[in-house]
Amino acid sequence: MTETNTALALDIAPIIIIGTGMSGYSLAREIRKLNKDVALMLVTADDGHSYSKPMLSTGFTKAKTAEQLSMADPGKMAEQLSLEVRTFTTVTGIDTDQHIVRIGDEVFAYSKLVIAWGANIVQLDIPGSGADKVFSINDLADYRRFRASLSGKKRVLIMGAGLIGCEFANDLRIGGYQVDVVAPSDTVLTGLLPVDAGESVAEGLKSAGVQFHFGRVVTQVDALEQGVAAILNDGSTIETDIVISAVGLKPRTVLANNAGLLVNNGIVVNRMLETSAPDVFALGDCAEVDGQVLLYVLPLMACARALAKTLTGQPTDVNYGVMPIMTKTPACPAVVLPPKPGIEGAWSTIREGSHVKALFNDLNGSLQGFALTGDFTAEKQALVKLVPASH
Repeated sequence: MTETNTALALDIAPIIIIGTGMSGYSLAREIRKLNKDVALMLVTADDGHSYSKPMLSTGFTKAKTAEQLSMADPGKMAEQLSLEVRTFTTVTGIDTDQHIVRIGDEVFAYSKLVIAWGANIVQLDIPGSGADKVFSINDLADYRRFRASLSGKKRVLIMGAGLIGCEFANDLRIGGYQVDVVAPSDTVLTGLLPVDAGESVAEGLKSAGVQFHFGRVVTQVDALEQGVAAILNDGSTIETDIVISAVGLKPRTVLANNAGLLVNNGIVVNRMLETSAPDVFALGDCAEVDGQVLLYVLPLMACARALAKTLTGQPTDVNYGVMPIMTKTPACPAVVLPPKPGIEGAWSTIREGSHVKALFNDLNGSLQGFALTGDFTAEKQALVKLVPASH
């Protein structure tokens, strides 16, 4: 399509969704529940397979290869949802005034545009000759490369003790691998769980055989004849076969920023997921909704349902409700409902061996959050009913 073709009436242009991860395909499914006919085009830089990203950290537990984690290829998705999928296609620019997306020399008009291109792995610049043995796992293609490189190996070092690091550690232990975790923190899940609950999960993972190296970071990775040597900041060395970097995610915002959209930690949107430009929306890991970037499945699905209504003619604010986060750490199950930012209050904790129940009450004594590990996770549903629905 040439630049002059963009004068075509926008009401016949498709809704374009950039991204075919869980956000993009979930939105497309929700739209099709409401409208069978509106034109949809999905654009992705990868192979366009439909898969559940949270399942990447359960591949060994479920004995699934990358191919087995894929639920459908882009051809099947296009057929099922009556839409067009453009794979291995990189968006190079967005012109919000003209309502066009640029893909190299091609130009596509959109009626509505949804940016659902996710987040990037935070990359650490670690020196050494073994850099090719350091893997970040952010999508199905990454997982495929990791599994191929791990074939015949038995030792894995994980940098980071957050949610992804802990889930991969547990999954790999179940798969029979020797696992070392290196993290600068004093325990696990420090940004998600109160200290006692984090220590409970760490104890469970230790009992499963995970070796932790807290208060340390990897400063260099050198190739050995077999595997690599990870050198830590205290001068110690861990020999391993492969290193996973799981130190966090950062919303993808560069193209949005270049297009003049308002960007903070993520692409800034309101409760209708509208960006600062008309007819442009953001969804999922790249979006900052009312000041929060929520990298979890339940908020994403709530956003997809609300946005589908908005895009099909029924303007709808997203309402999250009460959405606890469950960790995939069977060595010590955990569930947490973090209190909303800005709420004043305090945690109170009951600890029975490796089982922890932590409650966050505001200054009026109202329950605003909780963290449960081990046997206490059975109380999740009862506690959810006590938290205000407007959480």
